[in-house]
Amino acid sequence: MLSSASRLALATGRRTVQRAAALVPMARAVASHNAAIRSFSATSSAPRHILAASSVSMKTSMARYYSSKSYPSHITINMPALSPTMTMGNIGTWQKKVGDAVAPGDVLVEIETDKAQMDFECQEEGYIAKILADSGSKEVNINQPIAIMVENKEDIEKFADFTVESAGAAAAPAAAEEKAEAPKAEAAKEAPKATSGNANAAASRADADRIFASPIAKKIANEKNINLGDLSGTGPHGRILKADVESYTPAPKAAPAAKAAPAPVAAAAAPSTAAYTDIPLTNMRKIIAQRLTESKQTIPHYYVTVELEMDKVMKLREVLNKSSEDKYKLSVNDFIVKASALALKAVPEANSSWMNDSIRQYHTSDICVATSTPTGLITPIVPNADSKGLATISNQVKDLVTRARANKLAPNEYQGGTFTISNMGMMGVKQFTAIINPPQSCIMAVGATEKRVLPGAEDGEYRTANVMTVTLSSDHRTVDGAVAAKFLNSFKGFIENPLKMLL
Repeated sequence: MLSSASRLALATGRRTVQRAAALVPMARAVASHNAAIRSFSATSSAPRHILAASSVSMKTSMARYYSSKSYPSHITINMPALSPTMTMGNIGTWQKKVGDAVAPGDVLVEIETDKAQMDFECQEEGYIAKILADSGSKEVNINQPIAIMVENKEDIEKFADFTVESAGAAAAPAAAEEKAEAPKAEAAKEAPKATSGNANAAASRADADRIFASPIAKKIANEKNINLGDLSGTGPHGRILKADVESYTPAPKAAPAAKAAPAPVAAAAAPSTAAYTDIPLTNMRKIIAQRLTESKQTIPHYYVTVELEMDKVMKLREVLNKSSEDKYKLSVNDFIVKASALALKAVPEANSSWMNDSIRQYHTSDICVATSTPTGLITPIVPNADSKGLATISNQVKDLVTRARANKLAPNEYQGGTFTISNMGMMGVKQFTAIINPPQSCIMAVGATEKRVLPGAEDGEYRTANVMTVTLSSDHRTVDGAVAAKFLNSFKGFIENPLKMLL
């Protein structure tokens, strides 16, 4: 026989088990909802490199909204950040149109970042219900809605009038509604206190910040120059809705007295032809302007120049190219890349970055090769150049430059690097100085090779040699003058004795 206390404990335990069992379906529903959240990844056009899904944040590239009075359950696809420097992007060609089914792996749209053209790829299934940023749209901000996707095909037509503003209104949390109701109720309590307060209340209502209206209603009112204080809201607790603003008709005003027409002013004669052309900025050009201005303003540049004799390099290049069997074709720049990488291993202080509270010294020589493209300058990277042979470097540089000019580089192929080479020697430039590519500490400007008369071994003797001039720009915070000189001496040693690069 159980005591009263035992029976009570047993009953309490049973109720606890029953409540826990009732929570199991709810937990499963939550897990199912979380699993339904879509994730997107970005890739470059086939056969372009596929980025990891983590490169496009799920929280910033899309958001789920559940059904409401206006629209059914849907997913808003936002402009993703496809590179660390990207703040906005351009919309290329949409590969899907409204009504098209989307399967995992399908490319939705091409997106032009600040450096390359990328594909935006979906990893879930559904239907495109609305495209909010058409092909060719420029300067679309990160996280701005660009499309709507639904799970059910029959919901597509319900989004025919959906706009970017609708997406913004849908994102407004319900908590904002509750916060807006509190001051509304408080104002209703204070209204009977004094009749003189009515005039003050009417005056304060002219301030849109204290008027309870939906974001889209405020936007439309602002565009139409409508004072929200003149409207009566039909929403909950007097909230002004979009329909209230659109249906509002201002009271007719007395016609102003007719003014005398001003005397006509002779129009200034327009020039027959414009004296200039304004060229729109590409995203790449904007980033170049921003980063290089920042570099010159914040990095203490200094410059060290050295002249190199190129005869042995040119002779070795000729011999190696003759025996290449068309597997490679070495250029002088390939030797420069290799020699720079080896010099960085010999002088690691030059292979560094300023980190504000420390100096980061790199263990690999990842050489950036400055490349001119139709849209601006880009610096594809030859990673671990110190451990690669000349033939490998030559073929890799040619491939990177070709794809860079076709806007086909993946982000990991141009973001990063530890040292940059800018070579304008093939353009006949004798000598120049380059701007450091942050966060790197050095960039080397390479000039043209030219014949010169040099002093011979004995007094009064002279000889001719092919001489090239290079100038190293260094960050004085990380690379002292002695370090820069040591690096250039090491680089000169490899160039003037190129067989050392083959050891």
